[in-house]
Amino acid sequence: MRVLVLGGTGGMGQGVARDLIKQEKIEKVLLGDINVDPNRLQEKLRSSPKVSLQRMDVNDHEGLVKAFGEVDIVINCAGPFYKTAVPVARAAVEAKVNYIDICDDYEATEILYHSEIDRLAREAGITVLTGMGSDPGTNNVLVRWYANQLDRVEEVELFWVVSIAELSGAAWDHSLHMTLGKIPQYLNGKLEYVEGGTGEETAQFLEPLGTCVVRYVGHPQPLTIPKYIQGVRKVVVKGALIPSWVDELIKEQRETGFLGKEPIEVKGTKIVPYDLTLKLWETIPNNRDRGPLASGLKVIVRGERKGNQVTYTADIVGRMAPGTGLPASIAALMMGAGEVTVKGVVAPEGCIDPEKFLSALIQRGAKIHQTETIRSTLAL
Repeated sequence: MRVLVLGGTGGMGQGVARDLIKQEKIEKVLLGDINVDPNRLQEKLRSSPKVSLQRMDVNDHEGLVKAFGEVDIVINCAGPFYKTAVPVARAAVEAKVNYIDICDDYEATEILYHSEIDRLAREAGITVLTGMGSDPGTNNVLVRWYANQLDRVEEVELFWVVSIAELSGAAWDHSLHMTLGKIPQYLNGKLEYVEGGTGEETAQFLEPLGTCVVRYVGHPQPLTIPKYIQGVRKVVVKGALIPSWVDELIKEQRETGFLGKEPIEVKGTKIVPYDLTLKLWETIPNNRDRGPLASGLKVIVRGERKGNQVTYTADIVGRMAPGTGLPASIAALMMGAGEVTVKGVVAPEGCIDPEKFLSALIQRGAKIHQTETIRSTLAL
């Protein structure tokens, strides 16, 4: 099987590629990127005979279509995905090649589902699997895993925390963008739009993360989970960047206009405050506490089984690159084996067998701390 990883020399792309090259079924891993300096690659990838580099630009539609036609699966790791997911998926559909991304921006997910991309993919007999990273991705599959064990799902809460010691490149763009404006959350059985960065609460994560303050962020799950898990009344996503000074500063920047998208004039020159602030985040963390080299997920699913109220929780902590890359690699292998059969645009909870996926994830060293709490309705 031949796989093209777009954004392949970035941290997330390399996380995907490191797992792919270990698999017998993988013949070739083509790393496509605007920057093809081999020194960006870890030694395992530089020395692998399966790996090759090719310069690619996500804005070059014809170039993408041509390159995609030479492989079996495209995995898009080139963020930020509110800019890249739609054009790359459109090129994959035109090339009639199966597509996976790690898109964590709800705007792109909305377009993928409601544009001609879904129809054209179904007509071409290909799968456009969006959001197959960590969050979204692994936590979506965990929700499906727990939903399969319940008679009815009532609430889903998805919390995550990322240390800025793990952030680089396009991840900073997403980290600022996801808190801007009105963002979707599924509340009281319907999609509502709330102010990004609000809804503050504390959540407990596995060590070394501990107790963190999380807030509403603009991720895709409130859009996708209700499509596949009927009857759910609540789907919320809240996240945090740590150390805590990071989110506090972003909140201040948002409230004082430093994240504005409308150009302003400064000494005769038009500048976009957001662009300037994003650039400054390349150096703001210098000589400050950047937190541990770890990220974490918490999944909470509440529902009913045989008349009892049941709550499932799952906690995962680890490094962000493998945590994001492994799910996409596992999904690609499942897709290549014919285990992903849904055509058109689909999210992980709509097409990934949770038992097979979680088994593969655990075999690769992931540790998932799970709890089940049962409360009899007779005691209420």
